[in-house]
Amino acid sequence: MLQRLTRQIRDHIDVVFDRDPSARTRLEVFLTYPGVHAVLTYRLAHWLWRRHWYLLARSLSHFARWITGIELHPGAEIGDRFFIDHGMGVVVGETAQVGDDVTLYHGVTLGGTTGKRERRHPSLGNDVVVGAGAKILGPIQVGSGSRIGSNAVVIKDVPENAVIVGIPGRVVAKDGVRHEGFDAYGQKERMPDPVAKAVECISEHVHAVERRLEAMEQSHRAPAPVEEETQSGWSCPVGEPDGDAAAEEGPQEMDTDGRPSSAQAGDDRPDEQGQQPARSESCD
Repeated sequence: MLQRLTRQIRDHIDVVFDRDPSARTRLEVFLTYPGVHAVLTYRLAHWLWRRHWYLLARSLSHFARWITGIELHPGAEIGDRFFIDHGMGVVVGETAQVGDDVTLYHGVTLGGTTGKRERRHPSLGNDVVVGAGAKILGPIQVGSGSRIGSNAVVIKDVPENAVIVGIPGRVVAKDGVRHEGFDAYGQKERMPDPVAKAVECISEHVHAVERRLEAMEQSHRAPAPVEEETQSGWSCPVGEPDGDAAAEEGPQEMDTDGRPSSAQAGDDRPDEQGQQPARSESCD
């Protein structure tokens, strides 16, 4: 028993050097790292919880929360080499399940979404990193090797080796290949914004539709009619016959003396007896 406890303490201290470059000595880690204190206290409280000493286990967990600011329910199942960096505000619920080599940063919540006495907290696979302020809610499964970005809110199952960002959490990388090494705060080298990408795609589609509409309008547009200028140069020849009407009437026939022919002379031409028509006087 003592040998197992010593091995667990050594493992929890050694894992800090792998994931926190600011660690210098084992004594410093053992005395000043609240995440180490909370996890070691949890191991003892969980041992009491499994033996149905619930009040003592919860009292010990409450004391650790008061000292470290980290709340690890003694009923949760947490694997080996579990590390909490900084730690303030971390909450792990009663029915949560955490695999081996998992790292949580400050402000992380593994919370439940129902008040029933059933499994209501998330399950994390091995080698999962959860960034600062992230919330994983409900009885969902987070696959091994996944990275949860800071302040993400995860409410659906996460596949293995995926990268999750945003509210609600969205998968921005899923290549199915497990990446070696540690990613601080769950931050990968390439963390695209899915919302910005969607807006960019919509903008490109709108521009493509506008170009197609412009091309269709140009192909169906008729040539504009060309207006011919009149010889007279008048913009509005009031009282003058239209050009088309004058063309239909044709030129007037003239007699040998230059007067209009008798067919177009009207009332001024003599009648068949050679007499001029009588002219009415408007006034005497």
